[in-house]
This record gives sequence, C-alpha cells and structure tokens, in this order.
Amino acid sequence: MRNLISGCLVLAVLLMLPLGSYAAADIEIATPAIEGIEHSMQQRYNQLGSHYDSGAVGLTRDGLVVMRDANAVSLAARQSVNALIAAENQDRKELYREIARANNHPEWEEDIRGIFARRWIQNAKSGWWYQKPDGSWSKK
Repeated sequence: MRNLISGCLVLAVLLMLPLGSYAAADIEIATPAIEGIEHSMQQRYNQLGSHYDSGAVGLTRDGLVVMRDANAVSLAARQSVNALIAAENQDRKELYREIARANNHPEWEEDIRGIFARRWIQNAKSGWWYQKPDGSWSKK
C-alpha cells in the first residue's frame, strides 16, 4: 500500500505541476517525516476503506476527507470514524506541508494540496463519493 500511495503522490506531482517554477521540484523526495506520514495513512486506509465504499466518507475538493453520510455509519461507530477522519486530514495537511518544505519551497503547499486533491479523486475506486469543484457531491 505504501508503494501505491507513494506512486500516486509522485505521479500526481509529475502530471499536474506546471512547468515554470515547479520544474525543479523533487517529487520523489523521501524524508523521514514524509515516510512516517505515508505509513500512518497506509494503516488508516485499511480502516477507512469500508467507509469510502459505503459512501459514509467522501473525498473533498480541497484534498481532505469528510463524513459525507453519517447515516451510513452506526451511531456506535461514528465517534471512531470521526477520529479516523480527523487523523487522516491531519496527515494529509502535514504531507502537503512536508513535500513543499522538503523542496525548500513552503509557498508551494497550497498548489501541492490542489494537485493531490485532484489526484485522490482521479484514483478513487468506482462507487466512492467525491466533491466537485462547485462543492456538489458525485459518485465515481
């Protein structure tokens, strides 16, 4: 799974970074911080997968995840799913920040976030929910 996440991250940056000022970005950069974040996300993916599949959790247009349909999660499980979502979003924000920092361009963070937002949606499984640029939800 780590290779899948790493591969998606590298591919996302390669395909979507505009040439100009980003041409020098090291998109295959591997720092201990980035590797730790990727590992954490990989572990959590195994726990969140069924919630993506059920439509309870959706991918947002800004590179995060949200509880899209709380009714798809039992009342007893909602607190733990919300905690998983909060941890996932924290890791995603830190991942975007760390990639920008590792390239010595912290000002790239927002652009990197946008790139990954589009790639998470592009690489989502069929049946997962994602947020369109206008904020509406669609099922892939």
